[in-house]
Amino acid sequence: MPRFFIEGAPENGTIVIAGEDAHHIARVLRMKPGEELTVCDGAGTDYRCAFERLEDGAAVCRVEGAEPSRGEPTVRATLFMALPKGDKMDFIVQKATELGAAAIVPYAAARSVSRPDEKSMAKKTARWQKIAREAAMQCGRGVIPAVLPCVSFAEAARQAAALDLSLFLYENERQNGARAALSAETYATVGLMIGPEGGFDPAEAEEAVRAGLRSVSLGPRILRCETAPLAALAAVMYESGNL
Repeated sequence: MPRFFIEGAPENGTIVIAGEDAHHIARVLRMKPGEELTVCDGAGTDYRCAFERLEDGAAVCRVEGAEPSRGEPTVRATLFMALPKGDKMDFIVQKATELGAAAIVPYAAARSVSRPDEKSMAKKTARWQKIAREAAMQCGRGVIPAVLPCVSFAEAARQAAALDLSLFLYENERQNGARAALSAETYATVGLMIGPEGGFDPAEAEEAVRAGLRSVSLGPRILRCETAPLAALAAVMYESGNL
C-alpha cells in the first residue's frame, strides 16, 4: 500500500497531502477515488486512508482508521558515522533507515578524507535527510530518522556517551565483542560510533573510552566503513528482538 508522511495529526478526519507527494499520487500512482493509502504523522502513528479527490493540486484523503506504526523498533539507535568518501553516506543513510536507526550524526574523524565546507555540508545533509525520508516511506517506518548536522569527534563521543549503551566499534579491539555488550543488559537507547575508511586514530580510541564509550569489536574481519554501521545496527536490532 502506498505510504506518505505528514507533519502533525489529521483534522476532522481529513488529511491533505501537498507538494511532490500529491504529484506522485496523482501523476505516478494515478490513484482513483476510494483507493487506499497509508499516511504517517512522523511520530509513530499510521492512518489508514482513502483517496477522495485532488483539490488545488493537493490530494484530499479521508481517514478510516489509526494504529501505532509497526515499523518502529523498541530501541532507539543513533548512528554516529565518520564522514566517508564519495557518495557512500547516501547508501549508509538509506540502509540505516531500513534497519531502524532513529538518528544519524555525521562527524569528522582524524582520518576522514572528506572535508566539505559549511555550505557543501548543508547541501549534503539536506540530501541525506531526503534519502532518509524516501527510505522510511519505502520500508514502512513510522518515524523519519533525523540526519543531524556534522559535529566534531569530541562532540560525537560526548553525545554517544550520554545514551544508555554507547559502543565504539574499533577495528583494533581484541578483547571485547559487540555481542557480549549488547546482550549483557537492557537499554532503551544505544549509540554506535563508526570510523572512516582509514579506521580510528589510536588517540581517538583513547578519547572515546575516557568519554564513557565501550570499545568493542564486530569480529575478526575488517569491515568497510559502509558495511560496519549496517552490521552493528543489525546486531542491535537482533539482540533487542527487533529483527
